[in-house]
Amino acid sequence: MIAKIIKGTNFGGVVNYMLNKREGEAKILQANGVRCSSSSDIAHDFNLQASMHPNVQKPVCHTILSFSASDAERLADEMMVKIANEYLAKMGYGDTQSLIVRHSDRQHPHLHICINRIGNDGKTISDRNEKYRSTKICRELTERYDLTLEEGKKAVNRHRLRGEDKLRYEIFDAIKTALLHSKNWKDFVLGLEQQSIATRFKTKGNTDVVQGIIFGKEGCSFSGSKIDRSCSFSRLNAEIERNSQRQEQSHLQKEPMAHPVDENSFTSDFSEAISEVFTMPMPSSGVDVDELRFQKKLRNRANRKRRI
Repeated sequence: MIAKIIKGTNFGGVVNYMLNKREGEAKILQANGVRCSSSSDIAHDFNLQASMHPNVQKPVCHTILSFSASDAERLADEMMVKIANEYLAKMGYGDTQSLIVRHSDRQHPHLHICINRIGNDGKTISDRNEKYRSTKICRELTERYDLTLEEGKKAVNRHRLRGEDKLRYEIFDAIKTALLHSKNWKDFVLGLEQQSIATRFKTKGNTDVVQGIIFGKEGCSFSGSKIDRSCSFSRLNAEIERNSQRQEQSHLQKEPMAHPVDENSFTSDFSEAISEVFTMPMPSSGVDVDELRFQKKLRNRANRKRRI
């Protein structure tokens, strides 16, 4: 179960979209505080309540709840209404107007919900941190009702995407592929270049502190967090570090327990390695995480050999 939240100003436009489908593709499951006689009556009732707080620019909250196609047989209308009402209550929309409509124009079950952000008491319902709260609530309800958990972008039909949405998902897929084979940032950047994706890093002011990452393809650029939260610089860096640690552990397991050490040879290798690191292309003008990790790796190896 996942949710998509869209804010708007026009109740009539949302209601018409929800109801003006081909015969049998739209079904009203529940109406709270609005009439169901016609689209115009529903929109009028929403607007009447919204007029109690005319200063709110976007009183419309259009929420789409989507479920996995594998759960279709279990999701009767009654079950979907129950889940939707729990979602609305947890999001703070339990005491306001809403219209819940089920669409059957896709393979996966999904609901469209039109919500009035002006509550029945005339006060504005807060939308603070709504995306974070919505994601958490969807996960809780998915677990409670034993539904199939589909991870955000993995559940999207790629062939339906166009324009920038299509590019974002292509970059997302490329990032996940590149991560599988990246033990450092150099591997990661080269892996994306092979898929025609450019990478650059954002730094803090005039310092060398890396704050973010930007991906570009076909003339469009997106920050990592706009691609997906898992694609932010900090999360990518953590994943690359885990890859490096796994590779190091695997390498150490294959090494013999003890063998003669040539200190002069090791010192020479260490110097050459450090020299090579300083001449490698950096992912940005900031601190090279791979350089620091590589130096630490060499120092740890030296200490282990000396103890032997």
